[in-house]
Amino acid sequence: MATDNPSVSEMRISYDKDTLLESDLAATPLEQFNTWLHDAIALGTDQIIEPNAMVISTVDSDSVVSSRSVLLKGIDERGLTFFTNYGSKKAQDMAANAHVSVVFPWYPLHRQVIVTGTVTKVSREESEAYFQSRPHKSRLGAIASAQSAVITSRDVLENRMAELESEYPEGTEIPMPDFWGGFLIDVTTMEFWQGRRSRLHDRLRFVRIEKNSNLHDASAWDVIRLSS
Repeated sequence: MATDNPSVSEMRISYDKDTLLESDLAATPLEQFNTWLHDAIALGTDQIIEPNAMVISTVDSDSVVSSRSVLLKGIDERGLTFFTNYGSKKAQDMAANAHVSVVFPWYPLHRQVIVTGTVTKVSREESEAYFQSRPHKSRLGAIASAQSAVITSRDVLENRMAELESEYPEGTEIPMPDFWGGFLIDVTTMEFWQGRRSRLHDRLRFVRIEKNSNLHDASAWDVIRLSS
C-alpha cells in the first residue's frame, strides 16, 4: 500500500482555458447548453469519456441527499431526459421529492453546467422508443438488475443475465419492463461556470421567470452573474 501520496491540499491548477462574458452567452439556455455540449464532444473521448454524463443529486423522504452519475439521453425545449429503474434509490427519492440538481463536470474545458429543476416521468411511449434503441445486452441488463437492491454476490446478476440471454437471443424482441423508464427534468435554473485564473471564475445563470415556459423561449429567462 502506498504511503507517500501527495497531500490533496497541494493539488491545484490554474483555470485559463476560456472566458464567459455576457456578450458570449446565447439567447436561451438550450442554445448555450448545446454549444458547450458540442465543445465537450469535440474534445474527444480520450479527454472527456462521456460528455453526456451528469451527477444528479436527489433528496429522500428523510431529507438525506445522495448523488450519483447518470447519462443524459435527451435535451430539447422541454428539459433534460434520462432513464433508470423506477425501483432504484434515485427514483424512490424523486417520488418523495421531485426537486433535483445535476452537474455536468467538463473538467478538461474548465467548465461546469449546474441545473436545478423538478422531475416527472416521461410517457411510456417515449420510454419504449428509447428502450428499443438500446443495444441488446443493455436492454437485458435493465431487466436483470433490480437496481439498488441488496444482493448476496455478483453471481446473482451474472446468473440472471445468463437466463435472459437464453430467453432472448440476439435479434429477438425484448419487452420493456414496467419498472423501467424515463424522467424529464423541468429546468428552473441553468448555470454556466467557466473557470478563470486566481479562482475568479465566470458564473452566468439563466433563471426562469415564467411558469410553463421552455428552454428555447428567450423571454422566459433572466440572466444573472454570480460572484465566484
